[in-house]
Order: sequence, then C-alpha cells, then structure tokens
Amino acid sequence: MSDERQHKSIEQAKAEGKYIRTVRSFVKREGRLTKGQAKALETLWDTMGLNHSDGMLDLSEQFDNDNPITLEIGFGMGKSLVEMAKNAPNINFIGIEVHRPGVGACLALAETEGVKNLKVFEHDAIEILADCIPAGSVNTVQLFFPDPWHKAKHHKRRIVKPEFIESIRGILKVGGVFHMATDWENYAECMLEDMQGAPGFTNLSENNDYVPRPDNRPLTKFENRGQKLGHGVWDLQFVKQD
Repeated sequence: MSDERQHKSIEQAKAEGKYIRTVRSFVKREGRLTKGQAKALETLWDTMGLNHSDGMLDLSEQFDNDNPITLEIGFGMGKSLVEMAKNAPNINFIGIEVHRPGVGACLALAETEGVKNLKVFEHDAIEILADCIPAGSVNTVQLFFPDPWHKAKHHKRRIVKPEFIESIRGILKVGGVFHMATDWENYAECMLEDMQGAPGFTNLSENNDYVPRPDNRPLTKFENRGQKLGHGVWDLQFVKQD
C-alpha cells in the first residue's frame, strides 16, 4: 500500500470512530518460551491470568477481597513484582507485560513462592488502562525502567507523556501514587517535566524533583551492579490530588 493510500485509510478509520494505534511504546519481542514458562502459562492462567477481552474488571471479585491495589506496567520477567507481592500479602498486585516469556516466568515464580495476591495481563498497557481498570480503583501505579528509546528521534515512543499520565490519573484513587524509576537521566528529566506540567498531581519529593529509592522497590542485580559502577537511578513519586 502506498504511503498516500495508507494515510487515507487511517484517516477514514478515525473518522468512523475506529481506534487506530499508529505509534507503539514498545517492541514486542516474543522470544522462545522455556518448558517451565509454557507450563506455567498453560496451568496457571485460569487462576492468575487476566484477559483484555473480558473488559472492565470487578477488582473485589477478582481477588475476593477489598485490599488496596498496586498495578505495575511492564514487569519484565516478574522477579521484582513477585517479591513485592510476597512481601505485602495484604495488597493485591496486577501486572501488565507484553513479553510472553516474561509473563510465563512471572507465573512460574509466583507459584514457587506461594504468592496468591497477584494477577497478570499479557497485553498492551495502554489498552488495559482504558478498557479494564475501573476509574479511581488503584492505590499505586508502578512503572520501573521502561524502554528509554534513547535516540532523540524515538522519544515520541516513550510511554510517559501527557495522555498516558492522564490515563494513570484516571485509574488512581485520590491520594494514590504514581511511582516511576529509570536509569536514563534524560528520561528522568522528561518524566519530571511532564509530571510537573500534569494537572492533579503533587510531587512527593522534598526538593520537587526525585525521591530516594523506597524500601518496597527491590534492588535488582542490574541496578546494584550499575550503582557500583557509578550509574544513576532516578525514582519519581507523584500523588493524585484530584
């Protein structure tokens, strides 16, 4: 299809009210499933998996309680997410990840660790936020080490931007916290600028910039190695005021 015809087809679809995604904030790398990951997806999905196709969640029904909700976007292989869930059994955790081996690894580890307060999506986070998470239902949203898209021409693919921030604001309860972390200073600066310009949020930093790493965010091996080499990590926490 020529560029002109493709442009017309996209514009026509938009005019008809159809949802068109033109730029993704991730590259989906399928990778190869290990036997353990494949088995976890097959045997644990019915109890721990959540499906975008099921639409808006009833969180109390999903977890069979009214405990606070922490939602993590892009949990990778799930090690930190499972650790946090294990350490906080009175909090319900929802993880979103597009990388299928990572989802399988997370499920397998959760079973090994006996974690019962965790459920996961294998889907695009933007669509999950819009279609599956009730407004004002989440206590904490976590976004740790998202793809930095470090080349300037790719900055438009970064997930943290005004429309995404507004979607986070929509699902957070008043008093809820949006917690971000990145090891790319430029991305941290961009996150800070976008969050400071976003309505309805207040920075929890005493200096109105970054916060120390909270104890409940596990220190990863990668991060620990980076710190020893003098590499920085920037944590940001903003609370929803209205």
